[in-house]
Amino acid sequence: MKLRIQKYLSEQGICSRREAEVFIKEGLVSVNGKVVREMGVQIDPDVDKVKLLRGGEKVMGEKTSVVIYKPKGIVSSRVPEEGKTVYDLYPQFLKLNIVGRLDKESEGLLLLSNDGVVTKAVTGDEHLTEKEYEVTVREDIPTRIKRLFEVGIKLEDGLTLPAKVKVLSPHIFRIVLHEGRKHQIRRMCEFMRLTVVKLKRVRVGPVTLGKLNVGEHRTLSKEEVAEFKEVLGRGRI
Repeated sequence: MKLRIQKYLSEQGICSRREAEVFIKEGLVSVNGKVVREMGVQIDPDVDKVKLLRGGEKVMGEKTSVVIYKPKGIVSSRVPEEGKTVYDLYPQFLKLNIVGRLDKESEGLLLLSNDGVVTKAVTGDEHLTEKEYEVTVREDIPTRIKRLFEVGIKLEDGLTLPAKVKVLSPHIFRIVLHEGRKHQIRRMCEFMRLTVVKLKRVRVGPVTLGKLNVGEHRTLSKEEVAEFKEVLGRGRI
């Protein structure tokens, strides 16, 4: 099956489609040894050899991805009118983008990055990357929650994708999602007549909170970034 060069480079985790377009315009991509500057060129991944030429990294610029432990009450936004934002807490990361919002009343793992491939792996429509949350509720967790969440819950915006659930105690469970609808877990709990007391994201793909405390941050390792890039070509993580 033939693909456009932009899509091929994106699926291989080399760069985003937008970055690939820049490379092509700059004459930094070759197909079978010949420089290509046209946007519509298609290649056969099983036959053609696509190469990013030297200088591509310079055009793309330095890539940075960090994970922060967002406190409750902080907004995943750049808009001051919405409240105190993550950029108020981390002004040094103002040039990075939020990768997968975490609502104001939730806490936990939030990614900031200027890497288009990492962003696509996490937020793309293909739902490639798992997001894991720890949920504390006021009521006793019903035994049927695992079965219902794994089948899918019918919300106003459609049936949810199958989710994995592990009950940790009468009031705490962990849930793994492959999508990120607005207030999805809270709405799923409301369907089950459960009141969410605490909602914490603990993992996105290969990245976990680890030993981070509330308000702390760290830079993603090369191995973690590489796993995000690989996910575009090898399925879910």
